[in-house]
Amino acid sequence: MSAKILDGKAISEQVLQETRQGVAEFRTKHGFAPGLAFVRVGEDPASRVYVGAKAKMCERLGILGQTFVLPAAASEAQALDLVASLNAQKNVHGILVQSPLPDGLREDAVFETISPEKDVDGFHPMNLGKLVVGDPTGFVACTPAGVHQILLRSGIPLAGRRVVILGRSRIVGKPLALLLSAKGKEADATVTLAHSRTSDLPAVAREGDIVIAAIGKNRFVTADMVREGATVVDVGITRVPDTAKKAGYRIEGDVDFATVSHKAGAITPVPGGVGPMTIAMLMANTLKAAKLQADPR
Repeated sequence: MSAKILDGKAISEQVLQETRQGVAEFRTKHGFAPGLAFVRVGEDPASRVYVGAKAKMCERLGILGQTFVLPAAASEAQALDLVASLNAQKNVHGILVQSPLPDGLREDAVFETISPEKDVDGFHPMNLGKLVVGDPTGFVACTPAGVHQILLRSGIPLAGRRVVILGRSRIVGKPLALLLSAKGKEADATVTLAHSRTSDLPAVAREGDIVIAAIGKNRFVTADMVREGATVVDVGITRVPDTAKKAGYRIEGDVDFATVSHKAGAITPVPGGVGPMTIAMLMANTLKAAKLQADPR
């Protein structure tokens, strides 16, 4: 029997519609729109596409999106100065620095220059700390937040369930583990954070009622790593060369969808699963940032 498909694209549309309504209400109340600044360094083709897509989404939702581009040869000091100037602008409520950055620019240094209250990507150590202590004024990184919403809005129970996360990155695995294990009706899961050095990784993965793959290797999760009826969420995105495709490549996830989908109870596809949720949660975080800055506690 094939698994239920968890449609991230449809769920992202729900989140986007809620955000658009929230933006309209914010503009009516305050007389200005939430503002999101994009910082791009260099002309990396993928980065240009990603920033362009996010800017178009801002326009669709009524958010004021502004893009700032530095040359690839820009110094770290120039990048830090630009971020500092955006921190000071009152019409900018959120700042996103598009990665990867060119060689010579330390991503951590640039990301940590963003004011925590404008860190809508949720990468700043202070926001990760707020997630640890359960402070709702912090920002959760967009991909973990998107995974959480897929599970909640698909009616997948979390309380008391065993969740195995494959991957311990600061961007996905670690914040997701904190999010799902938090105390409260929308979490209360028992989380195992596994990784490439976990002993007998397939056996550990089979313990999961929910398996979340964020390990960065296409088709890494095979059917023997998933228990019958488990929920499987695939965070991975890998471009695989494919001359049969117009783009010259196809997109694959961390899960071998063809085999796992016949064993899992529910599964996210790639593309169309977690990917659309990431940008939706970025927009939701931007609205949240604007609200917190317009009505500080």
